[in-house]
Amino acid sequence: MNADPQQLPELVLARSVAPSDTSTSIVVSGASEPQIRTGVVGVTAHTDVVYVTRQDADGADLPMRLDLLVPQTPGPQPVVIFLPGGGFVLANKEAALQRRTFVAEAGYAVASVEYRTVLTGATYRDAVADVGSAIRFLRAHAAEFGLDAANVAVWGESAGGYVASLVGTSQTTDLGVRAVVNQFGVSNLLKFVDDFAPDEQQALLRPGTAAARFVFGPGTNLSLADDPEAVAAADPARYVTDQTPPFLHFHGSADNVVPPRQSLLLHTALLEHGVESTRYVLTGARHGDLSAVLGDPAAALPWSTEEVLGYITGFLGKHLHA
Repeated sequence: MNADPQQLPELVLARSVAPSDTSTSIVVSGASEPQIRTGVVGVTAHTDVVYVTRQDADGADLPMRLDLLVPQTPGPQPVVIFLPGGGFVLANKEAALQRRTFVAEAGYAVASVEYRTVLTGATYRDAVADVGSAIRFLRAHAAEFGLDAANVAVWGESAGGYVASLVGTSQTTDLGVRAVVNQFGVSNLLKFVDDFAPDEQQALLRPGTAAARFVFGPGTNLSLADDPEAVAAADPARYVTDQTPPFLHFHGSADNVVPPRQSLLLHTALLEHGVESTRYVLTGARHGDLSAVLGDPAAALPWSTEEVLGYITGFLGKHLHA
């Protein structure tokens, strides 16, 4: 499922970034060095694996694909589902290859999963359903690929972090997700709007934005402000219980695409329910997953350091190798 390269996410950039409370978070440097290196451990790549076939708006078959990286080490490997960002418009499974490879070399089978977006008339519910189908597919084919599919984590960036958070908080009982990594993902879309200047809010609250379509469905004439209850139902924090799996959050203090308060809202809800939740705030770091779209490749560098990826692999090791 490849998006039209001319169809880019609708982005509104905040002119200033309101700082979020860091009293329950860990503040670290947003330095871009040292960068991760790969190639230490052999990795087998399985590309364009069809994990389920959906139908598009015209009823035609829509094969959904994933790319799977499996380390060439003995024994079945725990599974990490990676969900790329893309402003609810794109879900490019080829994204973040070096970071995915680094995690695979650390001892995990990393499946980068394309999920449906507004380009195919999807809502957040459809995206969550796609992740569930991918997990079930990998579990059914665990012997074929050498997977320990009883141990599954979900890791997403930006819109992918939002979908990962929804999977972690609202997952059906058969998914068995044991851990969630949320990198600069949205949580509450109305509070998201509140962190922008008045004219920027007007742009975000236009009827039929990508975010509105991802909540309400294709062809909507609603804005996010027109149905607050439906927007609240799309907030992963609503579904947190004391049974929710552990979360690891990351946000840049200078993120002007997804304000830092978004990860804080979910982090706080998790802590209030007694769920293990750790939040890192990278000083000065910006929004990484859309660095090419934003014309700022340097924005991605703080997110591919040994320090940040070390936090991720350490968290995965704690919860998938226990």
